[in-house]
Amino acid sequence: MVSISLSRLGATAARTDVLVLGIRDPKSDTGFAAARQAMGFTGEADQIVTFPAGDLARARLVVAVALPEEPTAEQLRRLAGAGVRAAVGAKATSIAIAFEPVDADEVQAIAEGAILGAYSFTTYKTKPKNALRSVTLLTSLARQAAAVNAVKAATIVADAVGQARDWVNTAPADIRPPDFAQSIKEWAGRVTGGATRVTIWDERKLERERCGGILAVGAGSEVPPRLVQLAYRPEKASSKSMPHLVLVGKGITFDSGGLSIKTGAGMQTMKMDMAGAAAVAAAIGAIARLGLPIRVTAIACIAENMPSGSAVRPGDVLTMRNGATVEVLNTDAEGRLVLGDGLALAVEAKPDAIVDVATLTGACIVALGDRTAGVMSNNEPLQGQVLDAAKSAGELLWPLPIPEEMTEKVKSSKVADLRQHNPKSAGGALFAAEFLHAFVGDVPWAHLDIAGPAHNDEGPYGYVPSGGTGFAVRTLVQLARDLAG
Repeated sequence: MVSISLSRLGATAARTDVLVLGIRDPKSDTGFAAARQAMGFTGEADQIVTFPAGDLARARLVVAVALPEEPTAEQLRRLAGAGVRAAVGAKATSIAIAFEPVDADEVQAIAEGAILGAYSFTTYKTKPKNALRSVTLLTSLARQAAAVNAVKAATIVADAVGQARDWVNTAPADIRPPDFAQSIKEWAGRVTGGATRVTIWDERKLERERCGGILAVGAGSEVPPRLVQLAYRPEKASSKSMPHLVLVGKGITFDSGGLSIKTGAGMQTMKMDMAGAAAVAAAIGAIARLGLPIRVTAIACIAENMPSGSAVRPGDVLTMRNGATVEVLNTDAEGRLVLGDGLALAVEAKPDAIVDVATLTGACIVALGDRTAGVMSNNEPLQGQVLDAAKSAGELLWPLPIPEEMTEKVKSSKVADLRQHNPKSAGGALFAAEFLHAFVGDVPWAHLDIAGPAHNDEGPYGYVPSGGTGFAVRTLVQLARDLAG
C-alpha cells in the first residue's frame, strides 16, 4: 500500500512529481490561474484538468480538481480519489494533495480517498503500471495530533478495504475455500498482532456442528467448504455494558450456479461472490487495529458452488444448524443456505446485533442499480444505525421492506419447514431476506445485499476501481464505531 504523510508546505513549495490541487473558487488566483484558464478549467462539478507545472511549482504536473466551496466528507473522499487516479494515470511516483482541509475530519476523508484511489491490483500483471510510492497531504494542520490520528485511522480503514478488494480480485483457482480461510487467518494475525482470535472449521467440524447448508453448497466441489470465525475482544470486554456485534459474510469463492447452472456470461464475474465474507473479515481487522471498545465476532461462510455427481440437487431437503429443514429448489440460490448456518451460529452468541453482508440477489441490482446496496432488517433502530453509518462512510445503502406475504412464501414448502427459493420471480431480494430472517428470530438483525456495488464491471470512478470495490467494509467499521459510542 502507498505510504501517506502530512506536510505544512504550501502547494508551490512541495517537491513532488504531481501536485493535485483542489480549487474551491475557480476565480481565485492560486498562482495557476492562467494555466488553468488555458486548459479550459471552469470549476464545474467534478472537473479535473492536468497541465505542466512549469516554473509555477516544484512539481512536474498539476492536476487541478474542482471542489465545492463547502464540500462534504464524501465529496472530498471522492474527488481526492479521482485526483490521485489522474496522477497515477500520468505515471506519478509521488503525489502532493493541496485541498486545504479545515479540520481533522476533512483530513481523514482526503487521506482515505487518496489511498483508495491509488489502489491497483497487479498480482497477475507482468509489467505493473502503477509506480506510485508516496502521497503527501499539504495542510496547515499537519502538526496537530488530531490530524495525525486522522491519517492513521484513514490508513487502517483504507488498508482493510484494499485487502477486501484483493481477495475479490484474486482468480478463483487461487482462492478456493481452504485458501481463502487460510488467507483470512494469516491477514488477521499479521495486521492485528493477535488482537483477533481465528478459528477455522473444516468439513469434518462442519459435519459435527450440523452445518447442513454450508456442506450442501460445497458438496459439488472437489474442494471442501470452510467456516471461519474471528473474535475481537478489547481489554475491557468483560464489561457487561460493552455491546457485542456479530458480522456474517457470504463467501462463495466461485459460483457456477451448481446444477442450476449459470450461463457462460453469468459466470464471468462470479469470483466476486465471496465479497460479503471478504468485507466482514476485513472490517473486523480494521476494528481491532483501531482498538474500538466493542466486542465483535465475524463469521465467514465459505464454499465453492460447483456442479458434479455429488452436488446438491433441486428437490433435496437439508437440515440446517438450527434444526430447521429446507427444501432446495434452485442451487443457484446458494448464498442464503450458507448464511442460514452462519446466522444460526451468530444467534447462539447472544449478541446485541447481527449484520450479514452478501452478494445475494440479482433482484436487488434490478431494484437499486449496481452502485447501491439494499438493507433489510427486523429492527427499525438497527436499520437506521446501519443507514447512518453508511452515510458517514460514503457508501450507498437504501432501505427495502420485508413484507408479511414473504413469510408465507418462505414457509410454503409442502415437504420441509422452509422453501429455499421464491416460487415467483417478483420480490426476489425480499424473499431472500425473509428466508434469512427465519434464522435470526427476534435478535436485532440487518441484511446487506451488496450484489450490485461489490464489483465494478465498468471503468473506475472517484476512488472506486474496476473489479472488487471492498464495499461495506467502511460501513461496518463506522457502525462498530457508532455502537461503541
